[in-house]
Amino acid sequence: MPKRKFQITASSGADQRLDAFLSQKIKELSRSQLQKFIEQERVKVNQTIQKSSYKLKEGDRVEIEFEVREPEKVEGENLPLEIICKDNHLLVISKPSGMVVHPGARNRQGTLVNALLFHFPQLRQIGPEERPGIVHRLDKETSGVMVVAKTLKAYQDLQQQFKRRQVKKVYSGLVWGKMSKKKGLIDWAIGRHVKHGERISVKTKKPRPAETFYTVQEEFKNFTLLEIRPVTGRTHQIRVHFAASGHPLVGDVRYGRRKSKIKCPRLFLHALRLSFLHPETGERIEFTSPLSEDLKGFLEALKTQ
Repeated sequence: MPKRKFQITASSGADQRLDAFLSQKIKELSRSQLQKFIEQERVKVNQTIQKSSYKLKEGDRVEIEFEVREPEKVEGENLPLEIICKDNHLLVISKPSGMVVHPGARNRQGTLVNALLFHFPQLRQIGPEERPGIVHRLDKETSGVMVVAKTLKAYQDLQQQFKRRQVKKVYSGLVWGKMSKKKGLIDWAIGRHVKHGERISVKTKKPRPAETFYTVQEEFKNFTLLEIRPVTGRTHQIRVHFAASGHPLVGDVRYGRRKSKIKCPRLFLHALRLSFLHPETGERIEFTSPLSEDLKGFLEALKTQ
């Protein structure tokens, strides 16, 4: 089994967590995989077993044994796709809640990519093996409109549009409580939690700018329906921003803390509209995915309370 060795210096690794340092140095492995390796005692610091949270010091010598397997080929699956629009350059779909966008170490099947490769096998040549045609993502629990590139030109163009923030995204979200303002901006920087690296938080040592605008659409007894417009596209940004503001999204089992007598069927967050420049014509186009029936039903139930 191959072994990698690292010497910690004042400018490289000192004062970092062991797992964080290794995740920067070994791109072939995810941070969670590295943490498992550390638990399995396949990582040593100065010939001694340490925890993931160990703070590295100048002069430390880190050794890790690991074997990287070739990624399995992603297979197409005959899964239903709700197609909003398609042409020779792109595909716009409505992703259901509960579907992961692309395969990972634990989920090789049942993803949006599996479905895309079955219905559009030519996508296999567009982008990375596990993310063909994918230029942005939605959380597993989040439903709504997404765009997928069908050509390399469209793939590169759409990636740049997201990077330059030319893509306009509008979400519908239900939060706990009532907002103090009818319109507002949440602009707290976010990043990996200082202690819980699998979570995103405003409590972080590596903050990244994040901006989320909101407008109140409808108020209920204990909830508020919002139109949400994220400017940046950080991981879990909307969920973290509203949780930190004291108004977590209804049905958010990761960042929400409150309970309701009425059980929301899932995370109440839906990508309602998506606007971008067509990669071939340059024309701005917009697509809408109506609120799903389960979320509509939950709103109707609230009106009777």
